[in-house]
Amino acid sequence: MSEKEGFSYRTAGVNIDAGAELVRRIKPDIARTRRDGVLGSIGGFGGLFELPVGQYKQPVLVSGADGVGTKLILANHLNLHDTIGIDLVAMCVNDILVSGAEPLYFLDYYACGKLDIEKSEKIIAGIADGCVLAGAALIGGESAEMPGMYSSGDYDLGGFAVGIVEKQKILDNTTVKPDDLILGLASSGCHSNGYSLVRKVLAASGNSTDTLVGGKPLGAQLMTPTRIYVKSVLALLDNLPVAALAHITGGGITENIPRSLPPGTNATIQISDFDRPAIFDWLQNQGKIAEEEMLRTFNCGIGMIAIVSPENEQQAVDILRQHGETVTVIGTVTEAESNTDPQVIFTHH
Repeated sequence: MSEKEGFSYRTAGVNIDAGAELVRRIKPDIARTRRDGVLGSIGGFGGLFELPVGQYKQPVLVSGADGVGTKLILANHLNLHDTIGIDLVAMCVNDILVSGAEPLYFLDYYACGKLDIEKSEKIIAGIADGCVLAGAALIGGESAEMPGMYSSGDYDLGGFAVGIVEKQKILDNTTVKPDDLILGLASSGCHSNGYSLVRKVLAASGNSTDTLVGGKPLGAQLMTPTRIYVKSVLALLDNLPVAALAHITGGGITENIPRSLPPGTNATIQISDFDRPAIFDWLQNQGKIAEEEMLRTFNCGIGMIAIVSPENEQQAVDILRQHGETVTVIGTVTEAESNTDPQVIFTHH
């Protein structure tokens, strides 16, 4: 720039035209997520959604916000950006599902150092894919180009989901009782948790991301998107009483199941009763990770649990399998001393 020229936003590193082009390109993806309740179109100052209050006596909104974490570093390293948006949606909608809520709409926040339109389009198309899987409308978001905050190739993602549930049908832990069964719904892999440890193990192992683990390339396994359980679990809730749900997210099996148990109960989990995908064995062996650390960091093959009474076991399993889930009875609720904090007790056959 010559001395006579003034500064502009573009010379400061922000390309407004590129942002406008990205919005134009993603409109078809956003349209794919449209559902009843959406008002207006993308591009306004706020997303509009008309609540289906006529379908509810006492509608309650359930909201959740989350990100993808350092799995984004691996996505950048492998240049795989088309499914990371599914992870973003999954982390939010699986959380609000635990309350029994049907996701209604989703908003995203996408921040980068320099806007790469092609890469950004893939990322947001993945977010739309996740919204379709969850039955949620993508009604808004924000794309921010922030040179100096992020290096040119880096980006971050945040998401926000809103769902709805009848007040009388909100799931909490009040109806959970001893002898209830704990159904484990299989995960698709590491989902989006523990990736700081995953990346440390990967670097220390010296293995290429093309290395085959369980017959599949390591990189592809680590980038497998988080499973979205919305439609199968809503079908279960529509047909059977469910005492509680738990999303096995950060904190693994050890920390998340107790969140859905009342005081005076524990969860007894039979480790040998569910399959642990090869990726977890690889991580444990390569990193010499203790079993206790594995269970409180990773989902170890179980991405969601549902607690049901024994008389509803078979019907619950059948409904979930009909909707594509791999489901196994992995344990039972057991009685503990009154008013003690719930915990998970792991057993081996």
